[in-house]
Amino acid sequence: MSLNTVDKPFRKTGDPVTLTSESPLHPRRKSRRIMVGPVPVGGGAPISVQSMTNTLTANVPATLQQIAELTAAGCDIVRVAVPSQDDADALPEIVRKSPIPVIADIHFQSKYVFQAIDAGCAAVRVNPGNIRKFDQVGPDICKAATDAGISLRIGVNAGSLDKDLYAKYGGPTPEALVASALKEAHMFEDVGFHDFKISVKHHDVITMVQTYRLLASKGDWPLHLGVTEAGPAWQGTIKSCLAFGALLAEGIGDTIRVSLSAPPVEEVKVGCKLLEYMGLRPRKFDIISCPSCGRAQVDVIQLATAVTEGLKDITAPIRVAVMGCIVNGPGEAREADLGVASGNGKGQIFIKGKVIKTVPEDQIVETLLDIANDIAANMEANGEVPAGATGPVVIPIQHPNRAA
Repeated sequence: MSLNTVDKPFRKTGDPVTLTSESPLHPRRKSRRIMVGPVPVGGGAPISVQSMTNTLTANVPATLQQIAELTAAGCDIVRVAVPSQDDADALPEIVRKSPIPVIADIHFQSKYVFQAIDAGCAAVRVNPGNIRKFDQVGPDICKAATDAGISLRIGVNAGSLDKDLYAKYGGPTPEALVASALKEAHMFEDVGFHDFKISVKHHDVITMVQTYRLLASKGDWPLHLGVTEAGPAWQGTIKSCLAFGALLAEGIGDTIRVSLSAPPVEEVKVGCKLLEYMGLRPRKFDIISCPSCGRAQVDVIQLATAVTEGLKDITAPIRVAVMGCIVNGPGEAREADLGVASGNGKGQIFIKGKVIKTVPEDQIVETLLDIANDIAANMEANGEVPAGATGPVVIPIQHPNRAA
């Protein structure tokens, strides 16, 4: 029994949920359903986006503030690190006040697993490979999780691969990683525990994709996708989009985390947009813009960046087009709700492909922002903004002619 009372009791693991999320590219892989608090994972449930706080968990105000920011960006599930007793002691308050399910990230110390369960965490991430005497405490962890009605996440990273398997396969190959994951899965299933998801992360895109493909063929466990140590924002985004895109296009994957050396909220923005562009989430706010080219008579990079930055808080599902010339103007972007075709020191503002006004170049950004905000306000007033809607992914771009 949990020692902590949450404001809204979490749904028990395995409760039926009717939500589904099918890919337009490939039927979803059949996987079993588990619950992370009220969030269903697997079994055809919508793919959830996760992130992890980078605050000291023991600093409750800072951790809750970051969780609030992640939630606003569209995060479904948040993980917090629990490397110390102070962090474990902070869990009850964090769980009670968090607007989204909290997963405790536990390594080495099994006692923190039991504290996390007692604190009311929606799930616990455990790595059997580095939990001391797991063979002895594993069954007790499974019983405690079962009694509390929560799920677990298990799995292996390339860096935590069992030494014997590393030697047998000659390194963290897909076969080695899957063998390790299967060993852990059977360890849980042998004591009758099935409410877990598996991750088999690797920093190399090709190895990661091959590993998840192989694991997906071995059983019906829900799979948590991740490219571990993906790198800085731009590099990690590319790696994650390539790996997740390949797997999701094959119907593989039930929950994702984009791992970036960047503020956690950026992970969530990328994850949400990735699912949106894969057709696995409803279209929300989006900006389309043409590439810079010799036809452009305006600085497209600067214009698109200014418009994106100015509309970063918009969550209404509108599409804004920023075009640098008449070639890529209303015709090519006619599906946009609002846009501009620029050239000769002015901009043609259009709505649904129809030009409504022409303004001087120095008024383009201001005009677009005013109209976009009006459209968004009307949609919000009419109840047309979906719950959990997010703004655009904003990647700062240094103007080439401007000093860094």
